[in-house]
Amino acid sequence: MKLPKTARFSTVCIHAGQEPDPSTGAIITPIYQTSTYVQEELGKHKGYEYARTQNPTRTALEANLAAIEGGKAAFAFASGMSATNAIASRLSAGDHVVVTDNTYGGTFRLFDKVMTRYGIKFSYVDTSDLRAVKSAITPETKLVFIETPTNPVLRLTDIAAVADLAHSKGAILAVDNTFASPCLQRPLALGADLVMHSTTKYLSGHSDTIGGCVVAVRDEDIEWLRFIQNSAGAILSPFDSWLVLRGTKTVALRMVQHSANGQALAEYLEGHPKVTRAIYPGLASHPQHVLARRQMPNGFGGMLSFEVESFEKAREVLNRFKLMALAESLGGVETLVCHPATMTHASVPPERRQAIGLSDSLIRISAGIEDIEDLKSDLEQALG
Repeated sequence: MKLPKTARFSTVCIHAGQEPDPSTGAIITPIYQTSTYVQEELGKHKGYEYARTQNPTRTALEANLAAIEGGKAAFAFASGMSATNAIASRLSAGDHVVVTDNTYGGTFRLFDKVMTRYGIKFSYVDTSDLRAVKSAITPETKLVFIETPTNPVLRLTDIAAVADLAHSKGAILAVDNTFASPCLQRPLALGADLVMHSTTKYLSGHSDTIGGCVVAVRDEDIEWLRFIQNSAGAILSPFDSWLVLRGTKTVALRMVQHSANGQALAEYLEGHPKVTRAIYPGLASHPQHVLARRQMPNGFGGMLSFEVESFEKAREVLNRFKLMALAESLGGVETLVCHPATMTHASVPPERRQAIGLSDSLIRISAGIEDIEDLKSDLEQALG
């Protein structure tokens, strides 16, 4: 069962990297739950020696993810944060990084509290402003790390423009593509060098696994990522690899519904008298709506945020949801709501949250794939 070179996106998601099991013909990649592999004789084996270095289930997933993102190779890690850490491990003391100011709280914590201990410097800027990015780059800048759309204020960065700028200054561009997914946004095709995901989110899609990945196109990055994956050992387990492979088979189909529900909820919230602001790239009122239409041609995703008049009102609304679940994380088939200021971004200092537009009255929604009328009804009663 050979995948045609002309295979389209949905077909690639289902088949890339996977062949029927040679011993049984099983169409689903088995879970190779083993720590080691018997060698036929000294120095002769079947391509696998030790499961931290290689595992057939993880190999299948990595080939699948590379094909989905249009990369040359992918590497699966134990979490999205370990994937980000693998990218950061390319840096050395004295190097400088430009980072999206409204980056995920865990990314900020890793960079600000851990990587700075090793002499790496970071500048946090509004990467939707190309002039701000250009001003922040120094001769020591080796990496530009952007998140688009951002979490949770959904600001967009022009990937192609920042890629050109970074490359002209001798830096590489890494993009956190978790919020959009490869279904909606293809950073490598726009000039990025590295793409990372929390596979916990849309790629898996069922809120039952933790994982991360990095997809690369440059040989030097691929060589390093393979080395650090084996050396540091933050690998994705066989079972979790299998779960993500199951998820990627339906990601294209799921993202259609996530996007439809996200759009419908955003439009509903924008017209609600108790909502002071609705934030969603698919709304014409979004400041980067034109960029979103160009950069995310297949939909705007399931992530949206809205504000009410105060923190106390936000607390009341969050505590009244019945169908939508109050929980961290995102990208599952079920709709989740959260309060970023006290949950996902609690590690970000209050003054930084204020600077990036993350108020205490902001509520984030990860729109699932339930019936939209049920979701609207839950919003109505919670806001009521």
